[in-house]
Amino acid sequence: MTVAKSLFTFIFTSFFLHFAQALPFILLHGVREACSHNRLTFFTTSLAAWSNSNGTCLEIGSGVKTSMFRRLDQQVAYACNQIKSMEHLKNGYNLIGVSQGAIIGRGIIEMCADTPQVNNFISLGGPQAGVASFPRCNNWIAPSGYLRLPNNHRRYLKGCRYLPEINNEREGQRNITYKNRFSNLANLVLIKFESDTVLVPKETSWFGFYEDGSFDKILPTKETNWYKEDWFGLKTLDEARKIHYVSVPGGHVEISWSNTIQYIIPYLYSRTVQQTGRYPFDPADANKIFWLQQ
Repeated sequence: MTVAKSLFTFIFTSFFLHFAQALPFILLHGVREACSHNRLTFFTTSLAAWSNSNGTCLEIGSGVKTSMFRRLDQQVAYACNQIKSMEHLKNGYNLIGVSQGAIIGRGIIEMCADTPQVNNFISLGGPQAGVASFPRCNNWIAPSGYLRLPNNHRRYLKGCRYLPEINNEREGQRNITYKNRFSNLANLVLIKFESDTVLVPKETSWFGFYEDGSFDKILPTKETNWYKEDWFGLKTLDEARKIHYVSVPGGHVEISWSNTIQYIIPYLYSRTVQQTGRYPFDPADANKIFWLQQ
């Protein structure tokens, strides 16, 4: 038996034993992307086919331009209104965020009122603790919502509109509703890409970041203040064993088909796939890559 075939035999016998009705899922793309781009259409349809679930790439505004130039809180508000109108989500749904889409996903979970419950949240290369550098974004409004310079923390708290809000970082302004909603997730899957040079630091995918005042030391997740003081429910989720820290080879949001099967599909699975136990593609294609951002 080949290594690839052994991998898929293990995955489909280990992860698809529990019978359950699949929830639909929503996918949120990254900056400079659009749901109409072939790579995202292929990824969304592949996830839906492999999990036998109803999947939708949710477009916010006009796609590329909106992802670059509309403030993130405004993008979240737009997405909340769209989700309210999607009847097939009424019993809950799973959420997948790619790069910037993952930090928008956080906002949807925490800020959307009177919307269906998010069950599993999968963050692929998401700048969850912010970024200390963002190439080619001098005039972009959206990425400024998660730009965090460790040597100017006071300015970040005062001037950054989005990330301090969803991270509950401002003393005296912490929103318990945000914490309750985020900590109510069934599973939080944090996927970090080992050769990621877009996210600075790449540990932000796991909520790690530079120590305040320095670019020299990167704090692991459990040493950050937002984890230790549980500002938005991250520690609560972790202590309930609901966080899954995943590290995969590759550059920013470049994920192989085999890693997609191993780390994403188990959180989207359905009864049909569980019963069949068949591979969703030829094992020879296991090392093919989804390129999810230009």
